[in-house]
Amino acid sequence: MNCFGTLDRRLDSAVDSLFGERDPRVRGWLLLDSYLPTVLLTLLYLLIVSVGPIYMRNRPAYSLKSVLVVYNFSVTMLSFYMLFELISASWAGGYRLQCQGLSEAGDADIRVAKVLWWYYFSKLIEFLDTIFFVLRKKNSQITFLHVYHHASMFNIWWCVLNWIPCGQSFFGPTLNSFIHVLMYSYYGLSTIPSLQKYLWWKRYLTQAQLVQFFLTITHTLSAVVVPCGFPTGCLLFQTSYMFTLVILFINFYIQTYRKKAPRDAGKLTGADVGSHHLNGHFASVNGTATKQKAQ
Repeated sequence: MNCFGTLDRRLDSAVDSLFGERDPRVRGWLLLDSYLPTVLLTLLYLLIVSVGPIYMRNRPAYSLKSVLVVYNFSVTMLSFYMLFELISASWAGGYRLQCQGLSEAGDADIRVAKVLWWYYFSKLIEFLDTIFFVLRKKNSQITFLHVYHHASMFNIWWCVLNWIPCGQSFFGPTLNSFIHVLMYSYYGLSTIPSLQKYLWWKRYLTQAQLVQFFLTITHTLSAVVVPCGFPTGCLLFQTSYMFTLVILFINFYIQTYRKKAPRDAGKLTGADVGSHHLNGHFASVNGTATKQKAQ
């Protein structure tokens, strides 16, 4: 216990020295006061990613169909709640689209921060995307892009909640929650065989995800061009991080859609096209889509 206590203090001291004083409005909120739980949960996730496929190598794959239905629709409902609440809170607080400061809207800022805590926590929930891949032996879908996104987002949003938990930070999660409502509802519906032939909007989701990237980058950079007191370093970091994801996602898009021969284009399975989707601002998967007949 003393060892963990010392590690906890040193880790928090290092993070505080890097970013400065934390926002006092979120002190005492679950998982936020110490960075250690977030780090340990991320390391556990990476351990499962590394060791899980080895453990499952000589074992039969799990189906998990019922679990995946519940999981996908649960995440859909959580995403819908975050979308509705972020729109309502930012509207009530008179939030601006172009650079909203951190302490301009009073109670509305706290309301936004509470929703963004759920957004941070949802990144922990979404570790299950990968765990389901491991249990279903879908190892080809556990890509660098997938793991990079999941592991980084959970840690980045811990930092966001501690230092910039409202204001300008509301925009990306609002867009992403909308995308997730569409995304996870699609994956949930794709587990029901009788509905698969009606799910024609898969490719448009991929395009919507890419649009989401550029809208968020544009919104972020607008606050650099016309400052409003929001930390410039945070804005530049977010922009740089998202550009790495844009590059990775465009590569995925090209590999998925552009390099398929025309005669094979109609034969892509749900797992082929659904192997990556943008979760957070970025790519993630739970691989629930099943094989569909060529149109």
